[in-house]
Amino acid sequence: MGLIERMFGLVFGGGSNVIRDTAHVFRENAENGAGRQARIQGQAMQQYGREFEVPRQGGFDRFMDGVNRLPRPALALGTMGLFVSAMVNPLWFAERMQGIALVPEPLWWLLGVIVSFYFGARHQVKSQQFQREIVGSMAHVPQVMENIQALRSLRADSIGAADTGQDARLGVASILPDANAALDAWKRRKA
Repeated sequence: MGLIERMFGLVFGGGSNVIRDTAHVFRENAENGAGRQARIQGQAMQQYGREFEVPRQGGFDRFMDGVNRLPRPALALGTMGLFVSAMVNPLWFAERMQGIALVPEPLWWLLGVIVSFYFGARHQVKSQQFQREIVGSMAHVPQVMENIQALRSLRADSIGAADTGQDARLGVASILPDANAALDAWKRRKA
């Protein structure tokens, strides 16, 4: 038993793990690495978010926002237009497609890069705007919950809705009949 204890003591040490400590030399601790990566990602997102904190209110900014909104609808409507033209005038469509067949492959690659870059950047901006809106909405949750609770307590079928509490005048007023002009007029007609 003493020999086994000494061997375990040699491998695992007195309170430290020699294997674990040796492994840290050759391999990064995954948990610590993930924490560092999260901090780097958070700092990058904060920096990127600061670029969009300035409100755009000038005429040029509004014009450019409008121009930025054109490519997606133009691509979608253009593609649908091609389908319609293929059905309406097949010869005209076939002539245009023969022209597209002459476009060299590197130009197709360049078009793919431009379109993917545009849509990727647009997706990033919209995603961050959505996240900011979600954070803004979440900030209102406690107030909304209070309002919902207050509204539910005002329902006529909730317990104690007609309770007058300690108010004696309200208690007396609640048992006295109210004046009802329509009922009075009905009684006069019947009499």
